Amino acid sequence: MLMVKNPARSRRQRTSSHDGFLQYRNFRWAKIAAAICVAAIAAYLMIDVQPRPNGGSAEGYILGTIGALLILWLTLLGVRKRAMTPGRWSLKAWTSAHVYLGLSLIVIATLHTGFQFGWNVHTLAYALMMLVIASGIWGISMYGALPKALSDNREMMTETQMLEALRSIDRQLHDAAQPLDQHHADLVQSSLEQDPFGGGLWARLTGRYRRCATRAAQAELRREGAFRPKLADDPLERIDTLLERKGAILHRVRRHLRLKALLEVWLYVHVPVTFALISALSAHIVSVFFYW
Repeated sequence: MLMVKNPARSRRQRTSSHDGFLQYRNFRWAKIAAAICVAAIAAYLMIDVQPRPNGGSAEGYILGTIGALLILWLTLLGVRKRAMTPGRWSLKAWTSAHVYLGLSLIVIATLHTGFQFGWNVHTLAYALMMLVIASGIWGISMYGALPKALSDNREMMTETQMLEALRSIDRQLHDAAQPLDQHHADLVQSSLEQDPFGGGLWARLTGRYRRCATRAAQAELRREGAFRPKLADDPLERIDTLLERKGAILHRVRRHLRLKALLEVWLYVHVPVTFALISALSAHIVSVFFYW
């Protein structure tokens, strides 16, 4: 039997395959999340709870149950990432739902509280949830802005190629430093021996390496060179050229590592705080059902 393809369906499938997870199927999950929020707000405004809306009312229990189930489902994204499958529940669809349903928790959980906060485990769970959402928003913004910057910075080079270029410059510096006197050889050696990426997490995130031995060695050689007569085939001139090239490669590699760190650092907040949220949520539920 001859199967006739539906051109409109094929176009939709091609478009969907090129959409990012935020735009998945023409913002399907954004629309669903918006509808949930509108329904929750309408119910909150229409139902008269005395003396004031609170989490212990019927509406509060419903919103709380929806919010708790959503939180538990959202934590499953890490498990879902291990399976790359197409279709309605592809990883792209799941991630899109994760983002927009996660954002809907701002409305659902806030209405669940009835805007009543205090120094207790209930508010702690709410605060942790908001921190998880905020870190997720940061992560999305990074994934939207940084990949292009990473690509532009590499200029068709891979990370391995950049590191190999750096090692090649170091080998040339080592050979060029052989005829130097002890003082100048020590300057070059300080550049060769220093870990070019040391300095800790703050240096990695900011891209500021204040004790860069390569930069210091070049600055010292140029200060001395200002009062030194120019000689033909001066080995220090070659050293200066090599240090200049090494500085340029270091800048590119450090920028590459900084962008990668900015892409990943939000997970060091998002994931641990999610586990803390699950613990606080469990304490919140237990305290509500067993002690109230």
